[in-house]
Amino acid sequence: MAQNRSSAVMQQRAEAHDSLDDFPTPPWATRALCEFLVKQGQPLHLQEVWEPACNRGHMVLPLGEYFDRVHASDVHDYGFHGQTLVSDFLVDWSQDAPDVDWVITNPPFKMGADFIQQGLRYARRGVAMFVRSAFVEGADRYRTLFRDRPEAFTLPFVERVVIWKGVLLDPDVPVWHAPKGDKPGEMKKPASATAYSWLIWQSGRNAPTEQHRIPPCRRALTRPGDYPPVPEHLRAPVPPAGGLLDLAESAS
Repeated sequence: MAQNRSSAVMQQRAEAHDSLDDFPTPPWATRALCEFLVKQGQPLHLQEVWEPACNRGHMVLPLGEYFDRVHASDVHDYGFHGQTLVSDFLVDWSQDAPDVDWVITNPPFKMGADFIQQGLRYARRGVAMFVRSAFVEGADRYRTLFRDRPEAFTLPFVERVVIWKGVLLDPDVPVWHAPKGDKPGEMKKPASATAYSWLIWQSGRNAPTEQHRIPPCRRALTRPGDYPPVPEHLRAPVPPAGGLLDLAESAS
């Protein structure tokens, strides 16, 4: 990636890799948002979007199926070839900010409100944030964000969006769950107990917040190649060579 000397890049905060929120978003969840926006009459194929926490590009790629152009940045370089900048979204971008219609991302949880406020500064048409459904709760966020800048739409997912730290997993493919206490290890499909929603802000809209549930659509919106291979540490352990013979000999 070519070095960028813009003021926004030079101001960025230093973050240790293990301090970052690394929770990749399944591509189908992004397509669900885009399908909703298209049904709302948004001509996404003529618009540009900024994904400022692009991680490994799992949201950038489906956005590129709908939008004319996707600008991808992140405070950390995850090695995603489509990332255009290693940069801190929360600095003052001034004239360096991409000229975009939308800002869409899965923000770091503790910085979600800051990402929304920053997105509203730079997006001409709107901001969409993928958040835990509990994000709408809390007196502090109400006071600093929702009271004066309520979202236009809340889109809770009816089915669970399976998200694991540091890895994108296909919920239909079992992975290895290591032993815990007296419970042996086993192969199980990945799952999640956390509920997620899309929150959407639209410029110039002065109507009460609308809630539209996202119906079950994971299978319909999943495409071949969406999920990388299961990483080594989540595959079933391979018994050592001769393991069965050793057991037989020990029993004789």
